[in-house]
Amino acid sequence: MQDSTKDQANTKKHFVESTEEQLSLGDVNGSIEAPKDGSFWRKLLAFSGPGALVAVGYMDPGNWVTSVNGGAQYHYVLLSIVLISSLIAMMLQYMAGKLGMVKQEDLAQATRARTNKAGGYALWVITELALMATDIAEVIGAAIALHLLFGWSMIASVLTTAFDVLLLLLLMKFGFRKIEAIVMTLILTILLIFAYLVILSKPDVVAMFGGYLPQLQAVSTHGPAGVDSPLLMSLGIIGATVMPHNLYLHSSIAQTRKIDRENPGELKEAVRLMTWDSNIQLSLAFVINSLLLVLGAALFFGHADQVGTFGAMYDALDNKAIAGAVASPVLSTLFAVALLASGQNSTITGTLTGEIVMEGFIRLRIPMWIRRVITRGLALIPVIIFTLLYGGAEAELDQLLVYSQVFLSLALPFAMAPLIYFTSSKKIMGEFANPRWMAILGWIIFAVLTILNLQIIIDLVTKVMSR
Repeated sequence: MQDSTKDQANTKKHFVESTEEQLSLGDVNGSIEAPKDGSFWRKLLAFSGPGALVAVGYMDPGNWVTSVNGGAQYHYVLLSIVLISSLIAMMLQYMAGKLGMVKQEDLAQATRARTNKAGGYALWVITELALMATDIAEVIGAAIALHLLFGWSMIASVLTTAFDVLLLLLLMKFGFRKIEAIVMTLILTILLIFAYLVILSKPDVVAMFGGYLPQLQAVSTHGPAGVDSPLLMSLGIIGATVMPHNLYLHSSIAQTRKIDRENPGELKEAVRLMTWDSNIQLSLAFVINSLLLVLGAALFFGHADQVGTFGAMYDALDNKAIAGAVASPVLSTLFAVALLASGQNSTITGTLTGEIVMEGFIRLRIPMWIRRVITRGLALIPVIIFTLLYGGAEAELDQLLVYSQVFLSLALPFAMAPLIYFTSSKKIMGEFANPRWMAILGWIIFAVLTILNLQIIIDLVTKVMSR
C-alpha cells in the first residue's frame, strides 16, 4: 500500500515537472500572491500587470499607419474615434477579465465547453488564422524597424525576426511577473518617445482637445481627392484597435493572481482591482494612439501622400520640408526604436495567446518553443514571399499589414459574441453577470462593429478590383 502511494506521488511529481517544463499558462494561474490586507494602492500594485499585456494589442504596428495617416489627412477630427474605440475596448476587456476570474475559464475554454466538437474546431481554425494575421503585423513592424535602424536588407530583417522565438523562451524562465514588468517598461518607452515627439511638434492644443468631441465630419463618406474618406479612416482606426486575440488573452492572464474564489467579498474585490488595472493600462494605450494621431496632424497635415508607410514616416521626421524645424535624425531614430519596441511587445502577447487558444479549443498542449516556431514560421512565409516578389518594397509590406488587419476584423465577431453572451448570462456568471444596460450596449457595439468591419472589407475589395 505504501509502495503504491509512493508510486502515485512520484507519478504526480513527474507530471507536475513535465507540465512546468512546457510553461503552459495553466501553470501560472493562481501563482502570484495577492495581499489580503493593506491599502487600495498596495493591492492594486499586486494586480497590475495583466492589463499591460492586454494594452499591447491596442498599440501594435497595425495601429500606427491608420492613426498617423488619420492625423495627416484630417487633422484632429478623428481623435473622437480614438476615444470611442478605447471606451469600447475597456468594456470588452472588463468582460473578458471578469469571465476568467469568476469562472476560472478563459474565453477559449468557455466557448469550447459550450459548443460541439465540430464548432469548437471551426472556431479554433478561425482564431488561429487571426493569430497568424496578428503575427504578420508584428513581423512587418519589427522587420521595417530593423531595416530603418541598421540599414539591413529587408529580407535579412524579416529573417532576423524569426529569432525572437528565443526571446520569449528566455523571458519565461524568469517568471510571469518579470514578463509583465518588461512589457510595462516597453510601453513606457513607447509613451515617452511619442510624448517627446509630440511636444517638439507643438500641436494646436485647443484644436487637439476639440478633436475629442464627436463631429459629423468623422463619418463623412466624402474626402479630398486622392485620400481615403473620413468614414474609411474611422473604420480603419476602430478595426485596428479592437482585436479578438486580446479577449482570449485577458480571460486567461486575469487568473494569475491567487485569490479565494469561495469568498464572494474577496472575489468581488479582485474583479474590481482587475478592472482598475485594465482601465489604467488601456488609458495609456489611448494616450499613445492619440499621440500617434496628434503627431500626424501636427507635423504631417497637408503631406498625407508622403507618410503612407513606416519608412515614409521615418524619412519625413528627418525632412525639414515636411516636419519643419523640428526635423532631425534623432526623431526618426526614436520613431524606429518605438516601432521595434511595439513589435517585440506584440510578439510576447501573441505567443501567450496562441497557447491559450490551442489548449482551450482543442485541449492540446505542446512545448512553447514548438508552438512558437510553428506560428512564427507560418507568419514568415507570406512576408518572405511579398519581400522577394517586390524586392523588399515597404509599400507592399505595408499593404500586407493592412490585409492582416482586415482579416482580424473578420475574426472579431467570433470572439465578441460568445464573450458578451457568457458574461451577460446569470446562469453562467451568477451575481457577476453584466447589468442589463451593459448587455444591451455590448450587443449594439457588436452589431455596429460587425457592420463597420464588413464595410472595410467591401471597400478594400472594391479598391483592389478597381486597380
